[in-house]
Amino acid sequence: MNAPASRLPHQPPAPEAFSLRDAAWHEASIGRALQHWDGQSDLWIFGYGSLIWRPEFTFLEARDARVHGYHRALCLWSRVNRGTPEQPGLVFGLDVGGSCAGRVFRIAGAQVPDIMRALWKREMPSAAYIPRWLKCRTPQGVVRGLVFTMNRADACYVPNLPLDHTVRIIRQGHGRYGACTDYVLQTAQALEAVGIIDHQLRAIARALQHTESPPL
Repeated sequence: MNAPASRLPHQPPAPEAFSLRDAAWHEASIGRALQHWDGQSDLWIFGYGSLIWRPEFTFLEARDARVHGYHRALCLWSRVNRGTPEQPGLVFGLDVGGSCAGRVFRIAGAQVPDIMRALWKREMPSAAYIPRWLKCRTPQGVVRGLVFTMNRADACYVPNLPLDHTVRIIRQGHGRYGACTDYVLQTAQALEAVGIIDHQLRAIARALQHTESPPL
């Protein structure tokens, strides 16, 4: 599919193309995600980016885990958490294809409603992710975990960015949670710390640490 004539394939959409969701939308989305939950059982949440090093919720157990059918990629323009509408950064999404190593966290059933509301506020300011319950393979066996996968139909989806372009965007992004550079480097360091090797992310981190990028 050809990109709109108003912008090049790797340029962010105009600020007005971004659409934030309100609390009512969040509640409805959480309700759909939890429609098969019994209201008591513990649940698992899969982390592949900042959730690994900053989960911001209490969990009972954490395990190494792998999800098949999706891979980690900096494929989402961020206009809130790590950027602005006028100068977005990039954040991770789970794009289709391959597999992704991360961490899966077990949360107590009694805390599920509160944790989900906080998680949606953090991960779902827009509809850029699709929450799915996927098989997470751990050393102790398979569990079904909540996974935020990339919504390829979202205006902020940006696949296959060249390395140099990716680095320039990351360097310029800064949002409500801080600098995009810090986000990417902290994620790379957290993965390395738990023994997860992500060659693409390692290359991006190396470029961020050793090069200066001119403005876009």
